Amino acid sequence: MRQSCQFLQSRQAPFKRGRTAGVLALAAALAACSQPPSTQEQRDDLARSIIEQKQITTPDGTSTATTTDGYKQDLARRIAQVNSTSVYIERPQALLRAVIVIKYVVDRDGNLVKSEILRSNRDRNAETSALGSLKNTAPFPKPPEALLQGGRIELSESWLFNNDGRFQLRSVALAQMGE
Repeated sequence: MRQSCQFLQSRQAPFKRGRTAGVLALAAALAACSQPPSTQEQRDDLARSIIEQKQITTPDGTSTATTTDGYKQDLARRIAQVNSTSVYIERPQALLRAVIVIKYVVDRDGNLVKSEILRSNRDRNAETSALGSLKNTAPFPKPPEALLQGGRIELSESWLFNNDGRFQLRSVALAQMGE
């Protein structure tokens, strides 16, 4: 028993660094257990609790990310937080209804400057939902100066839609069923 505890204590540091990832992995593992189906309200409450765990900005509203991918993940979490009733928090289904890829530009103040659909299966409802969720979230946390090129940052994100019309953002999504 003592060796088991020592092993777990030696593994504690990596779990602290990836607390959000650990929480998501634990949520996925628990979801795989045989439980009665959860209600929409329970899933939405869980989504909000997961999304709100990490402080992503400094007091002046600048992102704490140090890389472009980190900033992209911060924005994905923010989009999911603002649009929480439209977000699917469990593993996406194996065959998605739609995948919408949007390229967008954020200026140094966090304003959405431009957005355009790069990839779509022509599902107009999904396209409208994806673009709407992006626009509803702006302004975003300010990007760190080190990530800016010409006073702005260009990013792309994939919205993964299930049949019920809810989505996840690829940057922060769980693996699809069957993966």
